[in-house]
Order: sequence, then C-alpha cells, then structure tokens
Amino acid sequence: MSIRVRRFRTGLSAAVTAAALGTLLSPAQAANAGPDAPGGHPGHGNRLQQGLERLVALDDGPPGAIAVLTKHGRTEVYTAGVGDIATGRPPSPDDHMRIASISKAYSGAVALRLVDEKLLSLDDTIGDRLPDQPADWHAVTLRQLLQHTSGLPDFSAAPEFRNILQSDPHHLFDPRALLDFVADQPLRFRPGSLYEYSNSDNIAVALMAEAATGRRYEDLLKDLVYRPLGLRQTSLPLGYRLPRPYLHGYDITPPAHAEDVSEAISASGVWASGGIVTTPKELGVFIRAYGGPALLSEQTRKEQLTFRPGDSSEPAGPGTNAAGLAIFQYTTRCGVLYGHTGNFPGYTQLAATTPDGTRSLTFSINTQTSKSNKPALLARLRTVEEDFACALLNDR
Repeated sequence: MSIRVRRFRTGLSAAVTAAALGTLLSPAQAANAGPDAPGGHPGHGNRLQQGLERLVALDDGPPGAIAVLTKHGRTEVYTAGVGDIATGRPPSPDDHMRIASISKAYSGAVALRLVDEKLLSLDDTIGDRLPDQPADWHAVTLRQLLQHTSGLPDFSAAPEFRNILQSDPHHLFDPRALLDFVADQPLRFRPGSLYEYSNSDNIAVALMAEAATGRRYEDLLKDLVYRPLGLRQTSLPLGYRLPRPYLHGYDITPPAHAEDVSEAISASGVWASGGIVTTPKELGVFIRAYGGPALLSEQTRKEQLTFRPGDSSEPAGPGTNAAGLAIFQYTTRCGVLYGHTGNFPGYTQLAATTPDGTRSLTFSINTQTSKSNKPALLARLRTVEEDFACALLNDR
C-alpha cells in the first residue's frame, strides 16, 4: 500500500499511488536492549545499533526506528531516535503502528485458512464468488489475486478516489465498495501472464472470503488469525485514530519541519489491503505463524510458498525478492526469509521469519520511503534490514 501525502490547509493533502511522505532530529539518542537481552551478543549488537543510528541520522531519515529480533522465544529489541518527537519517547515493542501492506499477509492468512477448511479453493474465480463484479474480471482466480498476477486495475490510482482523499483525508469510505472506483476499467493484462502489485487484489480476496462464509471479514480475522495466535493488540480500524500508545509517523521533507501524519488519513480507504494496526511484538507472532508451518496445512503451505522470482513487495524487502501467495521470499547474503513489507504515510515496515517459524525480524521506521519518493533512503534501509536478517540467520 502506497499513499502519498502532500501539504494542504493545516498541513496535508493526499494523493495516491506513489510513495512519498522539517527538520530531522539531530542524531537522536538511542535505546538498545539488544546486547543486554537474554541471548544478546554485544559484538553484533553494537554493529546493528550503529546501523540503526546512522539510518536515523540521515537528513531525510526517520525520527525513529525499532527492530525486534526473536530467536526461539528470546527477544532482542533495538531502537534509535524517537517514537514521538513531542515527548522524546523512544519506540517500544508495545507501540501500535500502521503496518500498511503487511495487511495483505493477514488477508492471505484468512483466505488460505478457508482453503484449508474447503470453504474456498485457489482456483475459485471472481465470477464464481463475486458475480456482481465486472464480467471482464470474472476469470481471475483467488491464486492470481494473492500473487498479484490478476491484472485488476488498482483502485488507489483512480482519479475519483484520489480526489475524495485529497479533499477530505478523514473521509469514511465503504471498504466493500472500493473496487467500484475501477469497475469501469478492463483488466490491465491477461490473468496469470504478468506480475503487477495492486491494492485491488486483496480487497477482492477479502470480499471472496466474505462471500464464501457469509461473515464479515473483520470477524474472520478475529476467528482465523487473532484468536488462534493470541493477538490482543491487533485490529482493523476504519477511522483515522490509532490506539494508544502508538509509534508516531512523520512526513520528513527537508528543509520543512517533521510533520506528524500518524492520524492524517482514514484507514477505510485501504481496508484489507493496508489497514491493519498492530505492535512490533504481535507482528512478530503473526509472521512466525504465517511464514512458518504453524498456521496452514502442509498442502496449502506448499501453494503459498510457490514463488515467482524477481517479483518484489512494495517497497522491496532485503536481498533478492520473489512473490508467493500474499508472502514474499527474501534471499539475503546470509540465507532465506519469508515475509512482507509495507509503507503508508509515516511508516515503512518489514516483517520476516525463518522458514521453520522459530525466528523473526520486525523492522519499523516512522517515515515513509519507497523507490519512487526516496530511493537513497530505501537503499540504505534495505542494507540495514539485511544486516539484521543476517544477525537473525547466522547467530545460531
């Protein structure tokens, strides 16, 4: 999910589809639990901490960053800078935050669990489950939606959607009608023939899950994901408010002052494609289950982990990327992780796990970056993420 924020009135205007979000704090004080945590290692911990601090010190870098490494139940927490400029408070593993397109992994989890329960099939089509959607879309399968090979036009790029969001960033959209913004558009390519990341895909996934069960997507999330994994601080809000405490997200556009955009935009306009709010701690629990063997049957997981080389998440994750079903493979210099990334005004996110689900990394910065708006920052971020990935993979 990429939403770009520009200034208007008291500070913001919204335009959708690219990713971009005054002054950066001078090298911020860092809090680091890594080397001192159980199982911490001062050698690699110091190097990781320094990398995090250098990221925060960049002119257009985030005010703060937090990385949480979990290894066989033991946790190392690294922070740099601040999670709230107004108070100077550092980021915390219990801070709520917007996880943007990592929400697509949650809609993937719902759909794939329904596949396990034989209520959905990966070969089910939009025509089978959502016959009221445009006839041109009817041949698109659930598998293609989950792998972004559907060809569905992206609702978040529609001029009408952009105009509404620009005039009223807090506008409450009907999330089940988001595809209406592109209902007059044909498919962008023949389903299955190409890869193109589209926010429409996971809206359609959630609607198919509702059609298959007769239940609201929010309730399916609770029953199939939150409760089985014990996630009590994870939610899918429709408004613009965040639960307290939260990691504040900022627009960093030097030489202007950093601007708090944490609650600038209604989550109703992203819903199943980017609206989940959770904490670094609970995000780690989720990705270990979803990327590991705990949540899905062996057969369904085999389908989930059939990857298309070279197709990346948005923004790209560390190393070389490949696309599975609502999950990505990150092949780093130190080995392979499964996970997802995301960005949203004020936030850029990574969640990744080892294939056995015993180790995880969540990495959060409180500004938005992508290849289109801050390529140098994204390149630096991916380098630091890979260093943390190596600490996760190598320190056995």
